[in-house]
Amino acid sequence: MAILSYNEILPKTIIDYNDEPYEVLSSHVFRMQKRKPVNQTRLRSLVSGSVIEISFHQNETATEADVDRMRAVYLYSSSSESWFAEEGNPKNRFAFPVDAVRDQVQWLAQNSVVEVLTYGEKPVTITIPVKVDLAVKDAPPSVKGNTVSGGTKLVELSTGAKVNVPLFINTGDIVRINTDTGTYTERVEKV
Repeated sequence: MAILSYNEILPKTIIDYNDEPYEVLSSHVFRMQKRKPVNQTRLRSLVSGSVIEISFHQNETATEADVDRMRAVYLYSSSSESWFAEEGNPKNRFAFPVDAVRDQVQWLAQNSVVEVLTYGEKPVTITIPVKVDLAVKDAPPSVKGNTVSGGTKLVELSTGAKVNVPLFINTGDIVRINTDTGTYTERVEKV
């Protein structure tokens, strides 16, 4: 675990703050008039998901969090939990509250491989690929001349997620979705 000075606390770094792992979302080092420099940061808790703003002054330091990564397989979600198993060790199962991982799980098909961040050997959050390929489960038919709304329609994917796609997409097509924005990027395979 490295000790980071105030100006080394940069985005994508994971630090210990109040005995919890926090990911640095943004940082801005500035100096106001004759005062000492300050690093204004936004931190997201990897345990609760809450976002806080903290200022680190020139004489302050932070400890880099001791997080490990492991690969896991997504199993299923119930009404309250999403279950995963360590890749290659199906007996090592663990769950996250569905509210903590809902935004990521909606893009995961069963048996999808994800990366799990662990803090003190306890799983704290998951990371999914930026782009995933999913089958279109239900797509309404295209109506000729119906391009007033920008030429898109709402379809349901195999995972249950709903996304706007171009009119030429049909049921059974495989589409690529950007999981960061939740938007359609391209058709991968046509039925």
